[in-house]
Amino acid sequence: MVTIHPLSPALGAEIRGVDLSEAPDDATFARIRDAFHAHSVILFRDQRLTEDQHIAFSRRFGPLEIHIAKQYLLPGHPEIVVLSNVVKDGKKLGIEDAGRYWHSDLSYMQKPSLGSLLYALEVPAEGGDTLFASMVAAYNALPDALKRRIAGLKAIHRYGDRWQKDAAQGRTRATLSDSERAATPDAIHPVVRVHPATGRPALYVNEGFTVGIVGMDERDSRALLDELLAFSTRPEFAYRHRWKKGDLLFWDNRAVVHAATDYDPRTVRHLHRTTVAGAETA
Repeated sequence: MVTIHPLSPALGAEIRGVDLSEAPDDATFARIRDAFHAHSVILFRDQRLTEDQHIAFSRRFGPLEIHIAKQYLLPGHPEIVVLSNVVKDGKKLGIEDAGRYWHSDLSYMQKPSLGSLLYALEVPAEGGDTLFASMVAAYNALPDALKRRIAGLKAIHRYGDRWQKDAAQGRTRATLSDSERAATPDAIHPVVRVHPATGRPALYVNEGFTVGIVGMDERDSRALLDELLAFSTRPEFAYRHRWKKGDLLFWDNRAVVHAATDYDPRTVRHLHRTTVAGAETA
């Protein structure tokens, strides 16, 4: 029997009684989809999925993105981007430092992602958790004056801006290649985004990719973004996911931001991610 169990007051639910190695029937899938819209993050524990099964379930929600970081795509399965600190024959198998900053996957695209499905193949006993914050709950809790201030504003999202600054300071992420930069021109999205399936308004700015507010000078833009980002990631809007091998987590990039926590680099963290394509923002 399929049952749904909330993970936190703000967001998230665990769905039990589903083996995703077998395609869910239409009625079960409808319950999963409804839970996804209601809770923004859904969790399936103890899954045993092949790459093809992971991809097939993901495709039930829409077409899949092929990530721009092509060197980290899973050979033979380009729909999967590898998040991993494993090095084999001197080559990194995946993106080691993914998610260091609060972000919404692919918000830097003209058509940002609908959602991401991350499957844990091997995880540390401690650390390497993923934090989520509900941008719906955060928007609802904003003071009315701040809601009025941001109404109608649009924000600039840029791929790799943080990483380029990190690289300049000698951190791990490399600067963008010319082809990556050409494929990801700045994207403009509303600061408050109405969810296309639920009609709920949500903040749509994030630490990782949002670099400014259209029509505002840099200082005022930065101050407003810092205020919104600090407010939106407060503990009362958050859920912390402690990974176990076999977890499949599906989150709504239109309604939440997320960030990864540190872990002992001597331990292995190896996960596969698919990303469901989205639509242009209104």
